[in-house]
Amino acid sequence: MSNETKKIHLALQGGGAHGAFTWGVLDALLTDGRLQFAGISGTSAGALNAVAVGHGWARAQGEGADPAEEARVALAHIWRRVMNLGAMSEGPGRLARLMLGALPGAWGRVSPYQSNPLDYNPLRQMVTEAIDFDGVARLAQPRVFVAATEVETGRAEIFSGKRLTVNAVMASCCLPQLFQAPEINGKTYWDGGYSSNPALQPLIEMGETDDILLVQINPLRRRGTPAAVGDIAARVDDLTFNASLIAQMRTIAMVNELIDSGVAPEGLRRIRMHRIGGDGALDELAPASKTTPEPQTVERLFELGRQAANRWLKKHLASVGEKGTVNIRRDYGDPLRLDFGTPESDGEDGADDAEGAAPG
Repeated sequence: MSNETKKIHLALQGGGAHGAFTWGVLDALLTDGRLQFAGISGTSAGALNAVAVGHGWARAQGEGADPAEEARVALAHIWRRVMNLGAMSEGPGRLARLMLGALPGAWGRVSPYQSNPLDYNPLRQMVTEAIDFDGVARLAQPRVFVAATEVETGRAEIFSGKRLTVNAVMASCCLPQLFQAPEINGKTYWDGGYSSNPALQPLIEMGETDDILLVQINPLRRRGTPAAVGDIAARVDDLTFNASLIAQMRTIAMVNELIDSGVAPEGLRRIRMHRIGGDGALDELAPASKTTPEPQTVERLFELGRQAANRWLKKHLASVGEKGTVNIRRDYGDPLRLDFGTPESDGEDGADDAEGAAPG
């Protein structure tokens, strides 16, 4: 492990129990030690990972311990408790599996206001006990941002600092088919994945660095047209929870192109995007794995995440601070062109790799 570090922001996507892949990515990055996290933005399962890292960092500052090691401990603690919930056959285990999951196709017949009138949420107590939100709020770096969707307007709302509470995390994770919308200061919220999965703008506005590392766990592309009910629901889930990310990435591509062309308004900065994705590795898992945080599945996802992060570090660490490693035009579409299907041999910084490119 080198003593030289590069500063970077983290953007952590939500995707049910597949958030354990992100746990593995973070564990590898923290173990490696060559990246310094300036800001962390997370949505849904990504929000759980984000506040766990923040908790570990805050605890280390209070005890004079190693922040990276404390963050690894905090992440492992969270996911072990998730595995314990997932191992339960009834009651809390069933609710935990559903809450962490994607959109099953059979929902919609019964409202959670009828089926779960007491709004029982097994993860609320776990997060309350595991995370020191006051400590996270005091952090100068990494700053933690969590996104939720305001029900009435459909807009993303970002919670950070003193506004980042257990209610904010529960709002970020709230699938409305299962749980009543959490209320915060008179407003109600649903899962942040509907509006910002994850939110990139807080990281851009924060500054400190123009490098953002996206951990993407919802695949951009899947081969073929699904026919089975479960496969259809899984693909609808991908499309729903990638829509806001695609829009944000297209905006970044447009701004970068304006800057490169010398016509951008003053004050705009070129953003260098990087990505560690689960494309390929996560495709091998059944769609139901998003809804089943069973120990064997979670542990496999963790290892897949570690492997993906180590490959990315080997191939792209040197590019941090120098150039982006994501071909935004190819993978997310170019907002300045109508023909998104035109093949290109080269794109944003010439990126083309397993972690930085979506499979065709």
